[in-house]
Amino acid sequence: MAIRADYTQYVNPLMGTLSSFEISAGNTYPAIALPWGMNFWTPHTRGMGDGWQYIYNDTEIRGFKQTHQPSPWINDYGCFSIMPVTGQSAFDEKNRASWFSHKGETATPYYYKVFLATHDVLTEIAPTERAAIFRFTYPERDSSFLVVDAFDGGSHVEIIPDENKIIGYTTHNHGGVPGNFRNYFILEFDKPFAYTATMSGDTLHTGTVQQTADHACAIVGFSTHKGEQVNVRVASSFISPEQAEINMMELDNRTIEQVAADGKETWNRALGRIEVEGGTIDQYRTFYSCLYRSLLFPRKFYEIDSDGNIVHYSPYNGQVLPGYMYTDTGFWDTFRSLFPLLNLMYPSVNKEIQEGLLNAYRESGFFPEWASPGHRNCMVGNNSASVLVDAYLKGVQVDDVETLYEGLLNGCNNVHPDVPSTGRLGHEFYNRLGYVPCNVGINESVARTLEYAYDDWCILQLAKKLDRPKEEISELEKRAMNYRNTFDPGHNLMRGREDNGKFQSPFSPFKWGGDFTEGNSWHYTWSVFHDPQGLIDLMGGNKNFTAMLDSVFTVPPVFDDSYYGFPIHEIREMAVMNMGNYAHGNQPIQHMIYLYNYAGRPWTAQYRLREAMDKLYSPTPDGYCGDEDNGQTSAWYVFSALGFYPVCPGTDQYVAGSPLFKRATLHLENGKKLVIDAPGNSAENIYINSATLNGKEYTKLYYRHNDLLNGGTLHLDMSPTPNSDRGTLTEDRPYSFSNEQ
Repeated sequence: MAIRADYTQYVNPLMGTLSSFEISAGNTYPAIALPWGMNFWTPHTRGMGDGWQYIYNDTEIRGFKQTHQPSPWINDYGCFSIMPVTGQSAFDEKNRASWFSHKGETATPYYYKVFLATHDVLTEIAPTERAAIFRFTYPERDSSFLVVDAFDGGSHVEIIPDENKIIGYTTHNHGGVPGNFRNYFILEFDKPFAYTATMSGDTLHTGTVQQTADHACAIVGFSTHKGEQVNVRVASSFISPEQAEINMMELDNRTIEQVAADGKETWNRALGRIEVEGGTIDQYRTFYSCLYRSLLFPRKFYEIDSDGNIVHYSPYNGQVLPGYMYTDTGFWDTFRSLFPLLNLMYPSVNKEIQEGLLNAYRESGFFPEWASPGHRNCMVGNNSASVLVDAYLKGVQVDDVETLYEGLLNGCNNVHPDVPSTGRLGHEFYNRLGYVPCNVGINESVARTLEYAYDDWCILQLAKKLDRPKEEISELEKRAMNYRNTFDPGHNLMRGREDNGKFQSPFSPFKWGGDFTEGNSWHYTWSVFHDPQGLIDLMGGNKNFTAMLDSVFTVPPVFDDSYYGFPIHEIREMAVMNMGNYAHGNQPIQHMIYLYNYAGRPWTAQYRLREAMDKLYSPTPDGYCGDEDNGQTSAWYVFSALGFYPVCPGTDQYVAGSPLFKRATLHLENGKKLVIDAPGNSAENIYINSATLNGKEYTKLYYRHNDLLNGGTLHLDMSPTPNSDRGTLTEDRPYSFSNEQ
């Protein structure tokens, strides 16, 4: 079946919302937003401060929340909530909650509608990047209300009856903000107020119009006739109330239908960059739902002032400064495929993101590793190096490369004084010994070593392009091989190592945490993105290497959770999938299947990739096999469904897999088109028998970035049986650093 031009019809914003603390099927919420918009809106079914803000199985909605939450584990900031209420004067979030049903709910990326049964109110939302329009259809009531909940942590509300307006600010956050952080909001109504009240905590103050408290709310009321529609326009700013007024101008004088239609067009332009054909309806839904998730984060954190200038409130130093700023992403997750997807398909957006990263360095002295909105102490690695270098080498180039390179070197040799996940924790040991020891009080030592070595390789690529001094390049070349220092030849696995050189003992490859980050040695051994051939050599050759890859799927899904004291959700997600110790629900192993290509067994990669796509993803509330993580797990699917994947960002190569569709067309920003043509593709024909690129035989197991950007046609002859002669030649295999040495 051929897909039609309305790509939004295939997006399910509820995909991944059937999640919990114990086990994640995505840990997502329905983000009603524009691509990379500054503000998202979501119904929230859980209480204020609960990171699991919308759970599919819940039966009550407590409000409609402006949210900036990238993950339940990071939680939200600058959020406030709006909720219609009828026939009662109980306005706290528990008592104002309303029953709802998914049968009375419509969720699209650009428009949301739900019937609130308790209050007999239909709520509709359509967003812009920094504003939104709500429409509430009330029943016949003498007492109809709207509650604006500015949340706790310090908030302010003011009702201005003469202007049918509510203004205020929220400071609610969970870290990563300066002391002067505020999100200023404005609500404009098209109906006068007959009732006003405020709340401080749980105390109602009838007749008041202003409240400043730890937790402030505003309530306005009016009588309504059956079917009466009340429109509310909302905008906000991290800069000032005046800037919030400017941001309100995004709505112009448009109706909710017009805002929704324009939002739909915006989403279709973004989603339509990639057209897929020749799949099932569920494959279309999964693909475009994943592409939608890939186009949300990092979000815009900049605004446009009255003179049309790009400005931002700095979450790093609290100043209002010129230039771009994006936030709400963790590079430990997203360096792997989300940012490579932006480089390939949305480079102009990533150019803004990259300039914003330079601003973060200028304003804080470090590139962020996890930003929400400022530096957050989460995860490991120095993977900003991958994000910055991969973009620059693929032509998404910041204007000030000298500052870029300065910041990269700074991150190698320093750690943020207050946020130890920013910079390199343990850099003194790593630079001196060639690894982070496991007995010096620094956890996840092997994970850090492996990622630092890859990050050094990334910096090396930029150093060579900039013709840096020979001794600088030599040092980076040496450190890029540091992954070898945690390899245990006795187990053919990565293993913690003490500062005296001895391996950690006793050793269990099934032990999660400790020397690894949210995984075990079976998962992290493959984190040698830049040098799979070097890892093959350490394991004793292709046969041993592929045997170890096979073992990931054939060992039982057993685990040692003693480091945590209980099975963390990533452990459960691995165990329930019946794929051995393959843990696709977390990022460290997501590239692993593609490594079969480096050892001359591409057909095994093709088989396993189709298995993962078919088994681990679906366009349903339980549609992911673990945390979606700001576009990373979704971008893996987008790339893999197209038939290739960026195993090593920083190279110009995408490693070949097995495409999911008969045809895919990539509409590139340079105006060219790349067609991936696999007419014989099917659920049975999963193996690539032969390939041509623009009519010429193509035997390599990777595709070059510039070849894709030049457009044309990649034709794949698909087969139900493997071609064991294709991809076996050494010269057809993807890049490995060892081959340069």
